[in-house]
Amino acid sequence: MKRLFVMGLILSIAYLSGCASMGSGDNVQKRAQIIKMKNDTLSQLYKEKPDTRAQLRSAVGYAVFSNANINLLLVSAGTGYGVVKNNQTGQFTYMNMAEGGVGLGLGVKDYRLILVFHTTEALNDFVSNGWTFGGNADAAAKASDKGAAIQGEVYYGGMSVYTLTQSGLALQATVKGTRFWPDSSLN
Repeated sequence: MKRLFVMGLILSIAYLSGCASMGSGDNVQKRAQIIKMKNDTLSQLYKEKPDTRAQLRSAVGYAVFSNANINLLLVSAGTGYGVVKNNQTGQFTYMNMAEGGVGLGLGVKDYRLILVFHTTEALNDFVSNGWTFGGNADAAAKASDKGAAIQGEVYYGGMSVYTLTQSGLALQATVKGTRFWPDSSLN
């Protein structure tokens, strides 16, 4: 049983690192991959929630992240990357993210996170400090276009948050912290 658990952990970590990796290439190629992920994610969001198109256009700015998360019994961890766009200046800030938490659950999930900033203070604070705390409860059983996931949205401190599950199998309820920070090599 212990050996099976260790093998599952190794496979889950390999899956997690593959999902959250922006791949190889130089910085120009990595930026292009992130922008493509952003554009694909926004297309999916607009298809599922058409009213968000106007919300993002009128917002001070927004961020889109690709994240892979694993939850093994009492511990949850995730890693990812993304970009923040300041709609007022047109400037992009490329960022990384990592999350950790505790709670009951089991599973691996690849998802996209969209943050919509309604105030300049919320945008600037996010880029400068980028630290958030929160709770998470979800269920997902999805591969490509097959299956389903329960996803939600929340409004918090001058921003709206949307999640879109890409793939994974997870049932979890966690309390977690997420750290976002600018990527020094891409900015």
